[in-house]
Amino acid sequence: HRACAQRISHWMRDCGFDEVEIDAVGNVVGRYKAATDDAKTLLTGSHYDTVRNGGKYDGRLGIFVPMACVRELHRQGRRLPFHIEVVGFAEEEGQRYKATFLGSGALIGDFKQEWLEQKDADGITLREAMQHAGLCIDDIPKLQRDPARYLGFIEVHIEQGPVLNELDIPLGIVTSINGSARYICEMIGMASHAGTTPMDRRRDAACGVAELALYIEKRAARDGTSVATMGQLNVPSGSVNVVPGRCQFSLDLRAPTNEQRDAMVADILAEIEAIAQRRGLRYSTELAMKAAAAPSAPEWQQRWEAAVDALGVPLYRMPSGAGHDAMKLHEIMPQAMLFVRGLNAGISHNPLESSTADDMQLSVDAFSHVLNQLAQEQQ
Repeated sequence: HRACAQRISHWMRDCGFDEVEIDAVGNVVGRYKAATDDAKTLLTGSHYDTVRNGGKYDGRLGIFVPMACVRELHRQGRRLPFHIEVVGFAEEEGQRYKATFLGSGALIGDFKQEWLEQKDADGITLREAMQHAGLCIDDIPKLQRDPARYLGFIEVHIEQGPVLNELDIPLGIVTSINGSARYICEMIGMASHAGTTPMDRRRDAACGVAELALYIEKRAARDGTSVATMGQLNVPSGSVNVVPGRCQFSLDLRAPTNEQRDAMVADILAEIEAIAQRRGLRYSTELAMKAAAAPSAPEWQQRWEAAVDALGVPLYRMPSGAGHDAMKLHEIMPQAMLFVRGLNAGISHNPLESSTADDMQLSVDAFSHVLNQLAQEQQ
């Protein structure tokens, strides 16, 4: 992780950035200065951390695309009427610790001190890991950005899904990053003998959850753009000849707007209640995480659209089902994202994740077009 940060910082210097640093939370920050010091700043970037056995484009693409644009500006000796700040965020995936978006969260003043006491699987606290990496934890609060000094945040990212690949379109305009809600749940019935308990006398917790699993699939599909997943399913101490008395399960519910998400959540929670009543079961639900949807700022989405249209690429607008650093920056400044088509049915979080040089070049060209649009607007 630290070697990767050093490599990115060296490449930023090679590209011609005026200032490059690794900050107190581990972000790699490169700044290409404007013609005047008092100009505002365009913020961009993505994350350089990864899931285990993941792909090499997730995150890194959004760092290297603006770096390529800055390299060309430097080659031309050209300064824009705004500063460009490119951030390689140190952490977005939430793999080692339960805290996520540490890098982008620090920039908006959302780094919680209690996170530092979390322990990984080996008992190492986040504080110890960061100190071992040579980071000055006490300086993290100083990283908070003043939104009044920024124009906004834009991010390029590989799609991580099959849509653009199936449509044979190289770029996608992100309309919103889905809002999400996660629940940890349990259905409780009565464990009993599988041979001697008649079917009409059973209080089978697993069958109640199975019924719910089929319901959430139908309920999400009804919206068209919502998704619902029961990713964990467990019968504790289950036996082949025992009617399940308990069943633990998770829910991951996402939609492009908070209202759409909340309506789906309400329907699913009501269905849990109805299933429990009908089957003579009890249940518990615990909200583990709730994230607001992050709709793209209209003026920034339109800039991406103008750039894509100028390249002669079909305009395709789509929500993002995955979370991104942009959803954190969204809390303090306008943001909009551009997706790049992935190969192999758009697979991500997998070594098969891939893209083409042509598609990536189109994203660089689109980014340059946005920079030129902004330059003309600022004159």
